[in-house]
Amino acid sequence: MQRKNSKVCSKIKVVGIDPGLAGTGVGLIHSNGLRRISGYAFGSIKTSSNDALCLRLEHIYSETLKFLNEQSPDIVVLEDIFSLGKYPGSGITLGKVTGVLLLAACQSGATTTEISVREAKKIISGTGSADKHQVEKSVRSFLDHPEPIRPFHASDALALAIAGFFRYSKNFMK
Repeated sequence: MQRKNSKVCSKIKVVGIDPGLAGTGVGLIHSNGLRRISGYAFGSIKTSSNDALCLRLEHIYSETLKFLNEQSPDIVVLEDIFSLGKYPGSGITLGKVTGVLLLAACQSGATTTEISVREAKKIISGTGSADKHQVEKSVRSFLDHPEPIRPFHASDALALAIAGFFRYSKNFMK
């Protein structure tokens, strides 16, 4: 996980998670209590296509639960998945990944919600039809992060965390 300003004492922590079987993006933002982001971190949980599906799901689950237990976020925001009629198998697989992510979030004790990808894109970039490059650039600009954020799953996860922060932070300010 790359970090910036991670020593700042925060009043709220929001984790965004972008589900994916090959790579699940994870983004964390901290707030200083003034509805401003004071620090962030991001990364990806990768699995090998050589492993059986059950092993890949177990890896995503255990790494996510470990991360959430270490960070103790106030809220976890997952991308609300959708399925394209053209690729129904992908939607089913994403549903399995989302299931283990929801279980990990529940077991960590964090409040959990789902936000559609279009809504997160609109909040961070101004348009719900932004592509991955536009979202990544908007996240980078918003966080004043100088280098590209890779993989794209990580920038998508940060976009979800930022969207969740603006949507729900008033409910968690201490």
